[in-house]
Amino acid sequence: MCGIHGLYRFDGEPVAPALLSAMGDITRHRGPDDEGLHIAPGGRCGIAMRRLSIIDPAGGHQPISNADDRLWVVCNGEIYNFRELRAELQERGCRFKTGSDTEVLLHLYDLHGDDFVHRLNGMFNFALWDERRKRLLIGRDPLGVKPLYVHRSATMLGFATEAKALLQLPGLSAELNRDALADYLHLGYVPAPQSMLAGIRKLPPATLLAVENGEVKEWRYWRLPSRIDRATTEAEWVERIRTGMDAAVHRQMVSDVPIGAFLSGGVDSSAVVACMARHSDRPIRSYAIGFEGGEAERLYNELPYARRVAGLLGTEHHEIVVKPDVVGLLPKLLWHMDEPVADSAFITTYLVSEFARRDVKVILSGVGGDELFGGYRRYLGDHYVRKLQRLPRWSRRLMSRVAGQLPSDRHSKLLNHLRLARGFLASAELSPDERYRSYLQVLDRGTVAALTRSAAGGDALDAAFAAAGDEDALNRMFAVDAETQLPDDLLLLTDKMSMAVSLECRVPLLDLELVELAAAIPESLKVKNGRLKHLMKQALADVLPPDILDRRKRGFGTPMGAWLKRDLAPVLRRLLARDVVRDRGLFDADVVARLVADHEAARMDGTDALLALMNLEIWSRLYLDGRSPDDVTAELKSLIA
Repeated sequence: MCGIHGLYRFDGEPVAPALLSAMGDITRHRGPDDEGLHIAPGGRCGIAMRRLSIIDPAGGHQPISNADDRLWVVCNGEIYNFRELRAELQERGCRFKTGSDTEVLLHLYDLHGDDFVHRLNGMFNFALWDERRKRLLIGRDPLGVKPLYVHRSATMLGFATEAKALLQLPGLSAELNRDALADYLHLGYVPAPQSMLAGIRKLPPATLLAVENGEVKEWRYWRLPSRIDRATTEAEWVERIRTGMDAAVHRQMVSDVPIGAFLSGGVDSSAVVACMARHSDRPIRSYAIGFEGGEAERLYNELPYARRVAGLLGTEHHEIVVKPDVVGLLPKLLWHMDEPVADSAFITTYLVSEFARRDVKVILSGVGGDELFGGYRRYLGDHYVRKLQRLPRWSRRLMSRVAGQLPSDRHSKLLNHLRLARGFLASAELSPDERYRSYLQVLDRGTVAALTRSAAGGDALDAAFAAAGDEDALNRMFAVDAETQLPDDLLLLTDKMSMAVSLECRVPLLDLELVELAAAIPESLKVKNGRLKHLMKQALADVLPPDILDRRKRGFGTPMGAWLKRDLAPVLRRLLARDVVRDRGLFDADVVARLVADHEAARMDGTDALLALMNLEIWSRLYLDGRSPDDVTAELKSLIA
């Protein structure tokens, strides 16, 4: 695990070692253990890294070259099947210099060319220099677990695991990418290939980019399978899932340093810990987080469930109860994120990562289980719409009108139920694609257009729906999630927040073999009779009790909506004040004021929308205004004081 970066010059100027070092210095948190660089003869290309040593800590220094120094590689992440690949390559006569997983990339490329990526099971981004062909090849893993940013100009092509490293390049300054603004407001994150910084784009998941003879080529090497297997019985699926999860977790436990697991007491994290316990001769170290405070905080406190699972599985359990200094955290965390995000899970992920990093260097997480096995409430939309459509149309219209008048808030049990009912009834008459969009959106496209004073257009969800298969409705949603929210929200914040504290976070439920298995499961079995994750829960029934398997789902977020009305209210009102909005020049101040007023009066749950706007303003102060996190933090704290 590390951060990689590099540069290819089109203009014949040599790559400066000091420039590569500057790119590495700003991402030192990703790899505090080691650093290295290689500049090709003639200086046309340079590749470099910062290393967090996990596999072969003593001998895995990067960049790594082959025997004749013709091929050089840097890699961020882990190749989980490297031991099998290494044995196969040694049988074919390949000689290894190190015990590192990264070195297998060199020999696979030498034997198979660009097709070598099809042999890899892992989370990674890499850069490979082929001296004979004078060719640079960079790539990203199939699901997009590890991010990779690219800048291209007439004179150079730069790449880095974090966007802030590219801002060290000459001629590139931090400017807002206005083309990404509508998607961000609509979805709460910036979908690839866009980033929030002009001139910097994300390399999409499962994508390779090659530079050779001054020409740049980019192509997709993998897509989520769309064929549904309707011949396999339910009992057979249960066994295949049980075996697949166990194998995936076992693969991802490979480490030469201490390892642990996040444990919320939910199905996904509990499944991961249960599989880990089966393959360990000592108790698994598990880590959980809860919040101090009132009713809103209690709704997000899953410590009793985590404690119960820890007891059942015999883990060495660690938990922390926090009342976080959110004002002090936001500028620092948004600096690490590189771009704004409206998902408050980035705060929780950082806090529990910081806690776990005191003991371990590698952590396993349950991220991805909801997408694979049908765990989100939004996946029940079609199920309940079919029931609703049995009612007369006039009664459905009446229910929708009444629902529109209901109060909305997610931080009280009653108001949260009303919020969900209001959202469902308001979207029940829409097409399946638009209904799904309504569940995902932070702000509807009409409000975004009013905010930005521009016409609504196509977006990342349109493109993802167009590319998704239509044989199975639930797997169609899975395909859309895998192209959008999963890599560009959940996985991005997981990577950035864990690496902010130099912690490697692995996501075994997104193991490539398990993902391809899950993509073939029919909707009727993934979610059966309204039971989310039916097959996955059946596969875990001999390990976890019903009160854990079937308890109500709670996301890995924070009581942000309540904080925006209480502790953060002065900060919110100042950051979104009319004069601030006008000076920034991005939004209609009247629309912003209405959103704030509607949230405070519980006429709508504006948590995500207001967090999106507030975080964008904080991010702008950091990146566009060039201020330090400490400076912005001091200003925000003065508002509360």
